Amino acid sequence: MGQIFGTVMKWCYDITKNYGLAIILFTVFSKIVLLPVSVWVQKNSIKMVRIQPEINRIKVRHYGDNDAIAEEQQKLFKREKYNPLASIVPLIIQIVLLMGVVEVIYHPMEYILKLPKDDIAALKSASLDYVDGLDPESGSLELAVIQDIQSNEHTDAYIAAASEESVRAVNSLGMTFLGMNLGWIASVTGGIAWIVPLLAGLSSWLLAWAQNRINVLQSEQSNWNKYGMMAFSVGISVYLGIFVAAGVVLYWIASNLLAIVQQVLLNMAIDPRKYVDHEDLEASRKELAELEKGKEKRKWNDPLVKRARADYKRFFSIGNKHLVFYSESNGFFKYYRGTIDFILKYTNIPLHYITSDPNDQIFEMAKENDQIKPYYIDMTSLITLMMKMDADVVVMTMPDLENYQIKRSYVRKDIKYIYIPHCMDSLNMTMRKGSMDHFDAVLVTGKHHREEVEKVEIAYDLPRKEIIDTGYPLLDDMRADYAGMTLPKDHQTTILIAPSWQKDNIVDSCLDELLDQLKGHSYKVVVRPHPQHVRHMPERMNQLKERFKDDSNIEIQTDFSSNSTVFEADLMITDWSGIAYEYAYTTCKPVLFIDTPMKVMNPEYQKIDTVPINIWMREVIGAVVRPDHMEEVPGQVQYLLDHSEEYRAKIDEFVHEYVYNLGSSGEVGARYIIDQVFSQVEKRWESHSEAG
Repeated sequence: MGQIFGTVMKWCYDITKNYGLAIILFTVFSKIVLLPVSVWVQKNSIKMVRIQPEINRIKVRHYGDNDAIAEEQQKLFKREKYNPLASIVPLIIQIVLLMGVVEVIYHPMEYILKLPKDDIAALKSASLDYVDGLDPESGSLELAVIQDIQSNEHTDAYIAAASEESVRAVNSLGMTFLGMNLGWIASVTGGIAWIVPLLAGLSSWLLAWAQNRINVLQSEQSNWNKYGMMAFSVGISVYLGIFVAAGVVLYWIASNLLAIVQQVLLNMAIDPRKYVDHEDLEASRKELAELEKGKEKRKWNDPLVKRARADYKRFFSIGNKHLVFYSESNGFFKYYRGTIDFILKYTNIPLHYITSDPNDQIFEMAKENDQIKPYYIDMTSLITLMMKMDADVVVMTMPDLENYQIKRSYVRKDIKYIYIPHCMDSLNMTMRKGSMDHFDAVLVTGKHHREEVEKVEIAYDLPRKEIIDTGYPLLDDMRADYAGMTLPKDHQTTILIAPSWQKDNIVDSCLDELLDQLKGHSYKVVVRPHPQHVRHMPERMNQLKERFKDDSNIEIQTDFSSNSTVFEADLMITDWSGIAYEYAYTTCKPVLFIDTPMKVMNPEYQKIDTVPINIWMREVIGAVVRPDHMEEVPGQVQYLLDHSEEYRAKIDEFVHEYVYNLGSSGEVGARYIIDQVFSQVEKRWESHSEAG
C-alpha cells in the first residue's frame, strides 16, 4: 500500500511542490477514484430509508418475535437487493486509506524524495548522535530527522554521513503548511502543536453535524445514534490527533471537509426526496412507537434483572443436572403438564425448569413440591445459559435450536435435546425450514407429524432423529375438562368467530361482511379476536364494540381468561388459526373455515412429498367458504349445525386416527424422557468407569 500511495503522493508533490498541498490533492484524487463506491452507498442508503416503513411494519406485525422479524427482514433485503453491510464500506475504505497515508507521511524520504536506502539509513543513524531522546525504533524517526536537517544545525554532519544531494533534497521538502509543520506530533512537540488535534476534532464535528442533516440514512437515525456517533467521532479524532503526525491529521481534515462537499453533490445528482415517502415513514414510526410505549425498559438494578442474575448463578451452582425443561412463558406449561405430572408422581428425578416469564405458575408449584427447581432467566441471559448448558436431557417446545441465537451446549456435546410440539397441525408448513433439524428426538402428536419429520430427513439428507409416537397431552387435558362441562340451561345456539393473527386474516379482510351475514339469524355470535388484535388494534376493537353495543346477539369478547366460551360454542368460524384443531378435536363439533391467504412459515414445504394436514383436513372436520363468497355463510352454518351429530362421529374417528395415545399421551412422553435420563446417566457412568 505504501508503494502505491507513495507513487500517487509523489505525483501530487511534483505538481504542487508543497507537502501539505500534495496531501490535499491526494485526498481529492482518492475521492474521485472512489466516487463509484460513494454513488453505490448513496443509492443503498436511499433504498434502506425507502423500505424502512415496511421494516417498521414487520416489527409491528411480529412484535416480540425477534426470529420472525429477522427472517422477514432478510426476505425484504433479498427482494430489494439491499446490502445492510454497505454502510460500513466507507469506514473500511477510510481505515485502509489512513493506513496507507500514515505509511507515506511517516516516510517522506522513501516515498516522496525517493532517496537511496543507504542514505536514509545513514541520515537516521547520524541523527541519533545529535538529537537527544530519539528512539531508533520509533515510526516517526524519519520525520524527526527531516526536522533536524531543516533546522540547519547539523548540516555538515549529515552531509558527511550521506550525500550532499540527499541532504539538499530533504532541505527542499516543503513540510510547512499554513504555519503548521506536518511533522509535528502534539504529544511530543507540545506548545502550538496542540492545535492539530483540536482541528481534527472540529472537522469531525462539522462532518457529523452535516451528515446528520444531509445524509439520507444518517438523518433518519434516532438522536441517540446521531449524537452518540458524533461524540464518538470527535473523541477518536482528537485522541488520534494527539499521537499522529500533523500531516496525517491534515489528510483527515481534508477528507472530512471533502466528504461534506461530496454528500451535497450526491444529493443533487441522486435526490433522496424523489424516492422516500416521508409521510409513510412517519406513519410507520408512530405505529411502532405505540407498541413500544408499554414496553418496560429494565435497568441493571431492576429487581427482575437481579432475580435473573441470581437464578442464573444458582442454576450453574448445581452440578449433575439430569433433566431440564425450558419454557418461553407461562402459557407454554400447558404443553408439558401431563408429562411433568407423571415424572413428579412416579420418579424422584429433580426437575430443573427454566422459564423466561417471571410470573410463570411453576414458581407456585415449586413451593408445594421441592422436586421442582425453577429458574427465571431473561431472554438475553438465556443465550449464554444454553451455550453453557450442562445436563443429561433438555426438553423444549421452542423450535429452531441452533438456527438462531439459541444454540446447543458448547460445554457438553452428549446432551439429549428433545422437542415437544405445541401444535397438532403441519410442522412442515407452519414452522420454519430446519426448525427441528438439530434436536435428537421429537415427540410427535400423530402419524402426519411422523410422516413429515421422516420425509424432511429424506429430502434434505439429514441425520435420522428419534421419533416417538406420543400424542398431545394438552388435548387430553382439554377433552377431560370438556367431558366435565355442562351447558347452561338457557344456552343459545352460539357461533364463535376466532381469527388468526396472520396477514389478511378474518379481522383484516372480511369480518364486517361476515357479521352482516350472521346477524338476524337468532344465533349468539361471539367474536373472540386474537390477543394480538386486542393489543395492536384497540381502536378497531372499540369500533366493533360500539357498532354492536345494541345487538344482544353479537358480542366482541376481549377477555381471554376463560376457555368456556370456546368449548360452549356450537360452531367455530376461523381462517388458518390453530385453535380450530383444539376446538374440533376436543368437542367434536364442526368448523367453518374462511379461506383467507394461507399461513406458510416454510416456503419450501412443497418439497416434501406430503400434503399438510392443514389443507386437506378442513373438508373433513367442517366446510370452507371463500372471503368473496360471504353470501354462502348462512347456508353453510345452518348445514353444519343441522348435521352436528354426523360430524361428531366423523371428527371423533378422525382424532383417534391422527392423534396418538388419546388419554395417555403425557405418560407416554414422560416414560420416554425418564428412559433417556437413565440411559444418559448409564452412558456417563460407563464412560467414567472406562476412564478410571
